[in-house]
Amino acid sequence: MSVQIVAGGGGFIGVNLVKRLLDKGIQVAVLDNFSMQSKEDFLSFLGAKEVFIIDVDLSDQDATMEAFQTCISHLGVVDTIWHLAANSDIPAGVNDSAVDVRHTFMTTVVLCEMAKQFEIKNFYFSSSSAVYGDWGDAALVEKLGPLTPISNYGAMKLASEAQICAASHAYLHDACIFRFPNVIGVPATHGVIFDFVNKLKVNKTLLEVLGDGSQKKSYLHVSELVDAMLYIVEKMPLSSANRSPLIINIGNTDDGVSVRDIAEFVVSVCEPNAAIKFGSGKIGWLGDVPKFKYITKKLNDLGWYPQLSSKAAMQKAVLEIEGQLKQG
Repeated sequence: MSVQIVAGGGGFIGVNLVKRLLDKGIQVAVLDNFSMQSKEDFLSFLGAKEVFIIDVDLSDQDATMEAFQTCISHLGVVDTIWHLAANSDIPAGVNDSAVDVRHTFMTTVVLCEMAKQFEIKNFYFSSSSAVYGDWGDAALVEKLGPLTPISNYGAMKLASEAQICAASHAYLHDACIFRFPNVIGVPATHGVIFDFVNKLKVNKTLLEVLGDGSQKKSYLHVSELVDAMLYIVEKMPLSSANRSPLIINIGNTDDGVSVRDIAEFVVSVCEPNAAIKFGSGKIGWLGDVPKFKYITKKLNDLGWYPQLSSKAAMQKAVLEIEGQLKQG
């Protein structure tokens, strides 16, 4: 039976991936420091599903080595690492760049070393559209360059991609770099929808929005992101003669929804009588890319398309997150 490690499996995307892997009958070990949500919340989301868990700082090589040895002794030979460990709070990385260096880049260095030491065949990494930077209306395709990220988060994701490319030529067998879009759903810990719903819990009469609301992006529901990742690794051979990793954009195929659209729908669901106060300018916060055109032709050519539009994904996520925060 396949044994797979999900590094960062306690996070928003990780827990959804873990649930799907368990549904497929795969033995899963979750390695996480549970900084974004508690272990209890993680287990609650999984329900009655059984998973092997180790609380560990994945930027600490010695501690991670011990965690891998423990996994192997309990579960058997590991054949796959899903690397989803990162600082996912971009503004936090703006305030302190060490956060991204440690939790986004150093986790990659350490996990690549684990793949080398334990001869683990498959290495799947969650990168981001943030590696591209701000190209305005230019199409963001995988071969675009040079890449010029405008946030520490994007910079460390790009550095991680470079590390994985080097490791692929040296010792990794099959590697895939997924460039994630804006992903929404539950269990949410941050993000524009989470922030808006939280703000209305504090002030039921007014929702204040950073920027003028014109920022427009496509969104993908987390359930479909997981679908896409699993589809890619099942349908596309990853190994190649030159040992380069597969780099592939994952995202929706439409023009997206604006922050104004999101704010108005959140208010309609949470506090219909609340007013909305928009700020000025197109930038919501430092490091934010206000608009981009994400191209997913490589993925679409494999035969995968999302079922939910950006608008439908946003509306579903608002309802989910509103319910999550009510329970919390």
